[in-house]
Amino acid sequence: MAKITHDPIAFSNAKIFGASTTQEMDLGARAVGGDGSEYRYVKVGGTALVAGKLYDGPATIDNHQNLAVNTAASAGATTISVTLGGTAATANQYAGGYIVINDEDGEGYTYSIKSHPAQSTTTGSLTVTLADGETVQEALTTSSEASLVANQYSAIIIHAATETGVAVGVAIDDIAASSYGWIKTRGPVALLQDSSAGNAGQAVAASTTTDGAGTVGTGALAPIGIYIDDGTSTEYNPVFLMMS
Repeated sequence: MAKITHDPIAFSNAKIFGASTTQEMDLGARAVGGDGSEYRYVKVGGTALVAGKLYDGPATIDNHQNLAVNTAASAGATTISVTLGGTAATANQYAGGYIVINDEDGEGYTYSIKSHPAQSTTTGSLTVTLADGETVQEALTTSSEASLVANQYSAIIIHAATETGVAVGVAIDDIAASSYGWIKTRGPVALLQDSSAGNAGQAVAASTTTDGAGTVGTGALAPIGIYIDDGTSTEYNPVFLMMS
């Protein structure tokens, strides 16, 4: 298991605005404002954040899922090696993320990834080093299969109308591409609305028609919050996020 960390950071809400070009804390670190609102520390992807829009974690790479474990690993091992399925991997692309054993020997376990080298060969071997203190709990064989999961707060991207990842929060400030800062995950926030118009008390979900927007919850996607007041289509409506 990943190391146990201290309680969430507590500070004035004013301190969550702004950004940095250098990483100052763990990605995904949680902060609680004076009013109980909650935030997550993120790295922005290749496009700047826009306040009031909904953002997702990195898009899932299909060719990094359901991979063959290419070298048996005994219980107590600190590395796991898999064969990529047709897409190369950059150095530490999954650092801070996870490797999930999804089938056969060792299935059901999730391990945190500390680091891994680049693998430029699309079907080459990639060896991930587990987080400090973590070891393989149940031996893996070459029949085992594994999936790579990125840290959901690294290189976040605009929520796409055609879902590619997991919604992780709403931008509260304009933040430049590749910078670090905070997004909101719980509490009142302005959120772009698509062409629908929700009513106070209705569920809010990620839009399936407008990038970066919310919509009236219909069950197509998981709810992310509740409308505080009757909404207006295409405007930034007040919602109460419930995402963390």
